[in-house]
Amino acid sequence: MTRTSSSPTGVDALILDYNGVLGMQPSTAMWTRLADLAEWPDRHLPSFQDAFWAPRNAYDAGELSDLAYWAKMLGHHPSPRWLRTLIAADTAMWTRTDPRVLDILHRARAAGLPMVLLSNAPAHLSNVLDATDWRRELMDDALYSARLGLCKPDPAAYEHALVATGIADPARVLFVDDREDNCRAAAELGLRTLHYTGQPTDLEQQLLPAPVNNLCA
Repeated sequence: MTRTSSSPTGVDALILDYNGVLGMQPSTAMWTRLADLAEWPDRHLPSFQDAFWAPRNAYDAGELSDLAYWAKMLGHHPSPRWLRTLIAADTAMWTRTDPRVLDILHRARAAGLPMVLLSNAPAHLSNVLDATDWRRELMDDALYSARLGLCKPDPAAYEHALVATGIADPARVLFVDDREDNCRAAAELGLRTLHYTGQPTDLEQQLLPAPVNNLCA
């Protein structure tokens, strides 16, 4: 069903990235712990992170299984138990949420704003995010790269998300992401965009109407 209502802010629906917006970035301690669990040589964190990200796009897109991803990362196949440990630690790195952003989203949701999550995430993490309270309470739908078989900034990812919002006019839909290239791709399809840089007030200004001051004579 296509929604036709118009909000005071000019935003009739929200398409929201997860990591770097609602989801908080991993701490150095989390990266170090994962490197230790991976038995990375010399505890050299920069080289570990390079190895972590190199096959990640294919993992996020569902092209690699958990085992295939970690085998590429480590250079050999981990044992089943080791694999479970790595997956659990990796998942824990991406499941912390920013309470400030959650508060804004809950207020916008209470005002009736439709919301769709659009995240580059592997299958296991997608399942974990889907089971959270905030996902069930806030999001009309959640689209993950591993299930779509493609990652942002592929235009098809945004097209799927726009359909999920139920809004026909992309200019009435706000897309929020912490990556500028993802925002550029969304803008090319006519979506309104906010390149999120960690300032919740920027999001609040886009989603919530300014309070009206009633002055009594």
